Amino acid sequence: MADGSLTCGGLEAAAMSPERTGWAAEQEPASLEKADCKASEVHEFTAEFLEKVLEPSGWRAVWHTNVFKVLVEATDVDFAALKAVVRLAEPYLCDSQVSTFTMECMKELLDLKEHRLPLQELWVVFDDSGVFDQTALAIEHVRFFYQNIWRSWDEEEEDEYDYFVRCVEPRLRLHYDILEDRVPSGLIVDYRNLLSQCEESYRKFLNLRSSLSNCNSDSEQENISMVEGLKLYSEMEQLKQKLKLIENPLLRYVFGYQKNSNIQAKGVRPSGQKVTHVVSSTMMAGLLRSLLTDRLCQEPGEEEREIQFHSDPLSAINACFEGDTVIVCPGHYVVRGTFSIADSIELEGYGLPDDIVIEKRGKGDTFVDCTGADIKISCIKFVQHDAVEGILIVHRGKTTLENCVLQCETTGVTVRTSAEFLMKNSDLYGAKGAGIEIYPGSQCTLSDNGIHHCKEGILIKDFLDEHYDIPKISMVNNIIHNNEGYGVVLVKPTIFSDLQENAEDGTEENKALKIQTSGEPDVTEGVDLEELMQCATGKMELYARTDPSEQVEGNCEIVNELIAASTQKGQMKKKRLSELGITQADDNLMSQEMFVGIVGNQFKWNGKGSFGTFLF
Repeated sequence: MADGSLTCGGLEAAAMSPERTGWAAEQEPASLEKADCKASEVHEFTAEFLEKVLEPSGWRAVWHTNVFKVLVEATDVDFAALKAVVRLAEPYLCDSQVSTFTMECMKELLDLKEHRLPLQELWVVFDDSGVFDQTALAIEHVRFFYQNIWRSWDEEEEDEYDYFVRCVEPRLRLHYDILEDRVPSGLIVDYRNLLSQCEESYRKFLNLRSSLSNCNSDSEQENISMVEGLKLYSEMEQLKQKLKLIENPLLRYVFGYQKNSNIQAKGVRPSGQKVTHVVSSTMMAGLLRSLLTDRLCQEPGEEEREIQFHSDPLSAINACFEGDTVIVCPGHYVVRGTFSIADSIELEGYGLPDDIVIEKRGKGDTFVDCTGADIKISCIKFVQHDAVEGILIVHRGKTTLENCVLQCETTGVTVRTSAEFLMKNSDLYGAKGAGIEIYPGSQCTLSDNGIHHCKEGILIKDFLDEHYDIPKISMVNNIIHNNEGYGVVLVKPTIFSDLQENAEDGTEENKALKIQTSGEPDVTEGVDLEELMQCATGKMELYARTDPSEQVEGNCEIVNELIAASTQKGQMKKKRLSELGITQADDNLMSQEMFVGIVGNQFKWNGKGSFGTFLF
């Protein structure tokens, strides 16, 4: 080390690491106490915090940049500027990607910076005395905050005393949700791309604003720049809104992640032949005889099929083409990948669901990903672990699930827009989100199922978007019980202006917002406009209808809400058409086939009641 150089590993070892100081990098910063302030006061509060805990001098640190690492010693701290006054430590230790960085070059660089370096670029060196432990911890907290929480545009946002609640809490939660694999990988990529785009737009906006201040008033160049500035500002606001949607844990859960599945269907096998795939960890003679008798025996006149044997279900599904069948024999199968089903195939268990268990282990966004035109799954128990998005997602096409058991850990089943899902005689439980999420424009038929011990039983997403119809739902003879929240939750927007018009309009069409069934009381409550107006100003709330004493009333409540939501959508659509001079003759709600039927369902022991509505 006579030449003043040091290997990267040696210099990094000198810097105080989380393990050396006894606190973990992943630990939530203790300095971020829940004491709110304005965004404009954050810098001042940070300086006050550092002044209380930081040693003003005497500590060594590694000055860490993308090009070099060099050992320096702090002689003073400029708390207001969040910078340390430093000098090169003796002996001179440096690790650089460029060999020309000599001691003289480093001194010149420090002179240019007036020996003042940002605290975020300094990593405190470990000291046996422990005197500088708090200094290292404080600088680490500051570095964490400005790297992961603070945004360069925060001070230009609403300068109210709610910065912690509005910005810090949701961003901090998102950071640790990402660390703990609770956020889909695709959504993480989208979020980071949005951050980069917003930073770039904000940089351009600042440069443009700075150039405008140097222009002569009323000049043509200024007018052009003003237009460009408005465009940049609008673009930046849209990006910030998207970021907030991802950062807010409630909105992130409610709206979900619209992942585009890129699974490509193989189509029919080149030979045109269909194959039966048999999955068994061990094939005994008795099992083979039963299979030949029950499932593999060829019917007279039936086209001969090829039979392939597999030891695990994932390899069997990956080998499938259009029209193939996968028969899973009794056993406990552990898989570490995703079931990506893009072709119309049948996946069936040979026996009872509890005897045919497929368990997913390892990280991944989802367990079963369905995009095929007609997929059938039956007689299998799926056990999910660490799948961020859920146990089964139907992106498009039709998927039928019959006589299955779904043991979830995150979200249960997600039915995306334009997809169709049929679930019969099955049991779903354990979801930390909703047991079933139903998106606008989808079709969902649930018959004779149990949905229980989830955060919410069923989440119906109706955004009243002009591009999507209300989901078409049939719920018959299901038992929805012991869920933490509601049995069924409807997500819909607060369209207060439309509701205001509806409240003032006494036409028969608006009266259709309530539905009366013969011999049954009207269980739909009136719309509280004042409450909706509060929601529209940015406050979201979840409110529940009175928990019905009769199970039939729970079914009617859901029907009433779907009727009301569809009526609002129809009015918005008709208003747009009338502006174009187009009229519609058919105003019959039932003729629009909003739903097939919601009857005979039982709602028991759900924490917040059988039915609730989330307004956003």
